[in-house]
Amino acid sequence: MSTSVLVHLLLERISWRKQPRVPEPDLVMESVVQASSFSQAGEDDGVLAFLYFYNALQITSLLQPGDRVLDLACGPAHQLVQVARLNPDVRFVGLDASPAMLECAQSTLARAHVSNVELMQGDMTRLMGLEDGSMDGVICTMSLHHLPDHAALCTTLREVRRVLKPQGRFYLVDFGRLKLLRTQRFFADDLRQPPQFTEDYFNSLRAAFSVEELSAAVAPLGPDVQRHVTVLAPFLMVFRSAFQRPMDPQTLQRAKAAFANLSAAHQGNFRSVASWFRASGYALPCDPD
Repeated sequence: MSTSVLVHLLLERISWRKQPRVPEPDLVMESVVQASSFSQAGEDDGVLAFLYFYNALQITSLLQPGDRVLDLACGPAHQLVQVARLNPDVRFVGLDASPAMLECAQSTLARAHVSNVELMQGDMTRLMGLEDGSMDGVICTMSLHHLPDHAALCTTLREVRRVLKPQGRFYLVDFGRLKLLRTQRFFADDLRQPPQFTEDYFNSLRAAFSVEELSAAVAPLGPDVQRHVTVLAPFLMVFRSAFQRPMDPQTLQRAKAAFANLSAAHQGNFRSVASWFRASGYALPCDPD
């Protein structure tokens, strides 16, 4: 972790201020420019590739062969491709409200030659077309902050509970709301990305829910919810089922191969975020290094 990041996190830790939540100006990315900018960030050499791989490993520990898993707000499907590659015996449904995003997702799946994913358009606050208890798992990565308000968040998580089987598993990860506006701007600018992506990233940080808001919203998912928050400041928060499957040799081999394909910079960023969570007691299910 760089000195500048550590300084901002320490300032967050000691600050008594609280930023109000500011919903995103565009709750659904209908703009082709926005969709393209976000999609590029998730490519194998994109700025978010290391975070997608981290989530993919943690999600894999919740899944079993034969599962049917819903990805809420799948976007351009780069995260979903990483999970699907690690779990070829799992069937995935990627749902998104934006036609532009689903068009990107279709291209992503075709380029990756991934065949265990189907896409559908839909609103994650109303999972129409999905029956009660029809899913073995539900995942949502960095998308809950797109919701307009806390009421929509609670509605979404009640829908998650509805479509999950009684022993279904879930993995929800998102930004936490930081206290200082300058910290939010620092993390957005620190990625050194094109202006469109930087502004969307900043808006996402401002739209993040607090730890308390998300904790209250996930309560209907049951008593075994595990909460993991990055130390010093809630830059990232994970809410997940307590279930954890041991990593079998074939999956571990796929994970090691995927890690080896990351650039040296992404491997370093992966280790950093893993260490950041590990400091809060949230370890990786395996060592892909």
